[in-house]
Amino acid sequence: MSTTDLDLAIEGMTCSSCANRIERKLNKLDGVTASVNYATEKAHVTFPETITPEELIATVEAAGYAASLPRTGEPEVAEGDEPIDPLLQRLLVSAALSIPVIALSMVPAWQFTNWQWLSLTLAAPVVVWGAWPFHRAAWTNARHGAATMDTLVSVGVLAAFGWSVYALFWGHAGMPGMTHEFEITIARTDGASNIYLEAAAGVTTFILLGRWLEHRSKRQAGAALRALMELGSKDVAVVRDGREVRIPIDQLAVGDEFVVRPGEKVATDGEVVEGTSAVDESMLTGESVPVEIGPGSPVVGATVNSGGRLLVRATRVGGDTQLAQMARLVEQAQAGKAEVQRLADRISGVFVPIVIALAIATLAGWLIATGEPAAAFTAAVAVLIIACPCALGLATPTALMVGTGRGAQLGILIKGPEVLESTRRVDTVVLDKTGTVTTGQMTVLDVVAADGESEDDVRRLAAAVEAASEHPIGRAVAAAFRGDLPAVEGFKNVPGLGVEGVVEGHAVVAGRPRLLADWSQHLPPELTAAVEGAHGQGATAIAVGWDGRARGVVVVGDSVKETSAEAVRHLRELGLTPVLLTGDNEAAARAVAAEVVAEVMPADKVAEVQRLQAAGKVVAMVGDGVNDAAALAQADLGLAMGTGTDVAIEASDLTLVRGDLRVAADAIRLSRRTLRTIKGNLFWAFAYNVAAIPLAAAGLLNPMLAGAAMAFSSVFVVTNSLRLRGFRATAGDEIPTHQGRKSVTALAA
Repeated sequence: MSTTDLDLAIEGMTCSSCANRIERKLNKLDGVTASVNYATEKAHVTFPETITPEELIATVEAAGYAASLPRTGEPEVAEGDEPIDPLLQRLLVSAALSIPVIALSMVPAWQFTNWQWLSLTLAAPVVVWGAWPFHRAAWTNARHGAATMDTLVSVGVLAAFGWSVYALFWGHAGMPGMTHEFEITIARTDGASNIYLEAAAGVTTFILLGRWLEHRSKRQAGAALRALMELGSKDVAVVRDGREVRIPIDQLAVGDEFVVRPGEKVATDGEVVEGTSAVDESMLTGESVPVEIGPGSPVVGATVNSGGRLLVRATRVGGDTQLAQMARLVEQAQAGKAEVQRLADRISGVFVPIVIALAIATLAGWLIATGEPAAAFTAAVAVLIIACPCALGLATPTALMVGTGRGAQLGILIKGPEVLESTRRVDTVVLDKTGTVTTGQMTVLDVVAADGESEDDVRRLAAAVEAASEHPIGRAVAAAFRGDLPAVEGFKNVPGLGVEGVVEGHAVVAGRPRLLADWSQHLPPELTAAVEGAHGQGATAIAVGWDGRARGVVVVGDSVKETSAEAVRHLRELGLTPVLLTGDNEAAARAVAAEVVAEVMPADKVAEVQRLQAAGKVVAMVGDGVNDAAALAQADLGLAMGTGTDVAIEASDLTLVRGDLRVAADAIRLSRRTLRTIKGNLFWAFAYNVAAIPLAAAGLLNPMLAGAAMAFSSVFVVTNSLRLRGFRATAGDEIPTHQGRKSVTALAA
């Protein structure tokens, strides 16, 4: 039975317990697998064809929340800040009213006659209007037989306010001249003489502050995704009936031909039909040198045309473009859950009922032990307030969002949170040679001239005769010559051996030594040594001769990237053992490994990864080609170069946008640091609740201080997560941007 993936936007969640309850409801449907993320306010659902999206929405609504389908065409991107933030408004009004109440309660010298009635007047709007989101959520949950963290807040605030109203109207607290001290510990006094309006108003304000900071951090953490989508063009000049017509980008269709003028962004992925130019692909690859393109060349949306006018045929639009796919990778990573978060969700699902039971037990215990309702009530309310596990719900999502957002800035796309777990365990990294450790392009590595001959002559005449060749090696020889090449006459290609032609009056032969031998041009000892040395390094030797003699050797090969040695050093510093895998002969692999890894492995990539795994190694694989895809999928952690093929990228866990191997080390460092941040957040949240609940139950915390401490724990978790924004890459800072254009580097300034 086929299944479909869908992301639902969820409204009304106030804590991770809400997310856990929606997730349980959805997973009860036959064949449905759902993951609900509180931080991103989305549900990722995999469901069979027997279930409709409307049924999924109805299930969410039956749980007391709202759900909606995403917009079609491209990944959803959160909108920018609203002109007026309702949550901020509620916080500011509540703070303005709560501060005088807290001040009057804390400073006995300020407690003028009938001050308590002013406190009631100021606190009532805070408890009713300021805390309304908590009361509404608690009531919705109660109607569905559930209890969440909002239940704790609502019950605690209403209990403190209700007791204060009782003491004012029916007790002794309303008498003129009433004062009470502000104490950290609970004093055993007559409950009818005490009011806790500062607790009710203060707790509401502190929790609203925590919610607003949480809301703000979620917007900041999602800024990388917004910046990715903002890179694209907003409109495009298409050619219709021979005329240019400018239309919105969302009206562009596959097959449409559009114009890209110098300095403009390429509107979408396509193929050049007319024109030649240089395209700035730094947004995509990090390479600052523009790429030369012409008819038939592929171009990627959001790259910048640096040169001439181009006519491009659209091949991918909307959500199918490479830019949209990059954004989708970030969004999917932020919407997932690591295993540690699933544990936190399960705990928070049972946490609230346990806390309510503890609060009731605390109330009963104090009443039985002391017979004093004030102390019993205050301790019970403190338990309710201190136990709110808001920090628990924020621990993983905020760190994951900030970590993946920072990764997007640096050209590291993390496919899912489970990847973070893999990076912690990896101890061996397998490197594909071509295109990963090396440039993947044939270049001239050396020119050796026979005794009495000129290297310049060898280089010039070889380049001239090879310029007419279509062979990649021939093109590499021709491309390496700086200057005007002389014309070639009588050109002839000898399949599998080389080329012949007349250049500047010389009959030139270039190719395998066997081709020169056919012309009775045998290599002298120094050239034979050069050929053998080139083969030993895995390079290709092109013998060059003219006028009846072998004159020199041009060595062509795949050169090692300048940054590869540094990258391998960084990988070793992370405790990883680098292993080189290549389809070349063993001598070629050993030559490159001597520069980079110093360890050589056979050519069968999948079998080699399996062999390492069978030996107990946890293997990461770095590759970029179609032939790497199976090994990337087999490895415990697959890292694909974004400069490689779509097949390799699809099979990997991490995509490295740049072609710089140092980014692989940065990706593992960032993933490990994100995982450490998650675990640190979870430890703080658990330790905080475990330590604070007994203190509150013992009467050592009054409700207002409990609320402040609870809010601080959430702020701590968010702040700790935002520290990931300071992660620095060894491969350089953010992906370079074109002048005056926003890019991925716009993450949450």
